[in-house]
Amino acid sequence: MSLRLRLLLILAPLFITGLAAADAGTYIALQSSLLSSVDNQLRIAHVGLEGAVLHQEGESGGPNGGPRGGTYLYPIGTYAELLSSSGERIGQPWLAGSGSDLIDTTTHPVLPKTLPPYKTFLTVNGTGSVQQYRIYVDNSDDVPGATIVAAIPLDNVDSTLGRLLLFELAISGGITLVILVATWLMVRRGLRPLERMGDTARSIAAGDLSRRVAPSSSSTEVGRLGMALNTMLKQLEQAFAERTASEQRLRHFVSDASHELRTPLTSMRGYAELLQRNPEVTDADHATAVRRIEEEAVRMGVLVDDLLLLARLDQGRPLEHDRVDLAALVDDACADARAADGTRVITAQVATAMATVGDAMRLRQAVGNLVRNALVHTAASTPIEVELSASDGSAIIDVIDHGPGIPPGQAGRIFERFHRADPDRSRDQGGSGLGLSIAAAVVAAHGGSLSVRDTPGGGATFRIELSRISADNSSVP
Repeated sequence: MSLRLRLLLILAPLFITGLAAADAGTYIALQSSLLSSVDNQLRIAHVGLEGAVLHQEGESGGPNGGPRGGTYLYPIGTYAELLSSSGERIGQPWLAGSGSDLIDTTTHPVLPKTLPPYKTFLTVNGTGSVQQYRIYVDNSDDVPGATIVAAIPLDNVDSTLGRLLLFELAISGGITLVILVATWLMVRRGLRPLERMGDTARSIAAGDLSRRVAPSSSSTEVGRLGMALNTMLKQLEQAFAERTASEQRLRHFVSDASHELRTPLTSMRGYAELLQRNPEVTDADHATAVRRIEEEAVRMGVLVDDLLLLARLDQGRPLEHDRVDLAALVDDACADARAADGTRVITAQVATAMATVGDAMRLRQAVGNLVRNALVHTAASTPIEVELSASDGSAIIDVIDHGPGIPPGQAGRIFERFHRADPDRSRDQGGSGLGLSIAAAVVAAHGGSLSVRDTPGGGATFRIELSRISADNSSVP
């Protein structure tokens, strides 16, 4: 069963019940008002009707169809009779209009066997052309101990109530039909945005994640639902895009790793085949082949170690949490670089002594990779500075070079694995392309950040930001 049909089946009975209650209330109120009017008429006229019974001034009563001396006109069929204390009729009953053809003279109310107490109104059945009477029972003013029974026919009251009932049925039926049709159209119009959301959801399920539902505003409940769905769809689209990008990076990583490992393996296999097929090689050639096999094995071992380190960092394996003296780390990194290249001007600038909490070996590796990157990608005459400073509770390590800088468009990819800003650079000169990736992963594992920017006047500046503790604080959180 559809939602709109369920809503209609819920709303329609409620409306019909309310309308029926209103009609019943109107009917009962009018009936009570008409009966109250008849009761007032009987209360005022019963004295005159008693006189009509006692005097019997003609079949139709006195002048104007009423008893002599009366001041009221009585409806055709008004009936009155006088009863003794024993219930015997005194004289003849009086019937208004009995002297004409307007009413059957046998018409009279059917009184109960036991009359109610004095000053009581009661509705009883009638005979002849009158179906119901309203009677009034009171004590007689002229005959001691007697009872006067006055009755007025309710034909006009019943006719009025019958017309009201037909009118209510017709009007209520028409209003009900109009309301049902209007409710159906309004519910259909109100649910149309949900239908559009369903169509959009089917398009999204088919693969079009760029679709958005409408409406999406905070003015209505459906609009707020649309806003929530659009937020969810945006997050889903981002998640799928990130998954696609991650899968693409993984494919590139596997391809690059395979290529990097294939090169030393090919070289080692070539030298091994050379030794196997040519056992009479000279001692110099044999030594060269063995040396190259060893070098390629070392190179492949370093590459595998780097890949394992990246894998561990990606898995979030815990690092050491010791106090690391950043000033000593910067001095040692510069000393190692001078030992590797004694002709290079490499200076360490420490603004103040400070420390951090982390894995000292991995942080030394990260800073060393950045310094080695500057050594490899700049000319021998280019100076390198490593600065340590503090800013807003963070320790900042800047590795500054004055070389050619980062090529345009490469700053966003420079920390990708196996990425080389200069594709023509040989692996012996530029490494495997994992140094900056390892540095970024190590810094991220310590809750810091690694970024690159242009050095004023030319060159590149790599900045490491880490949380710091004071140099004299020996406690480790």
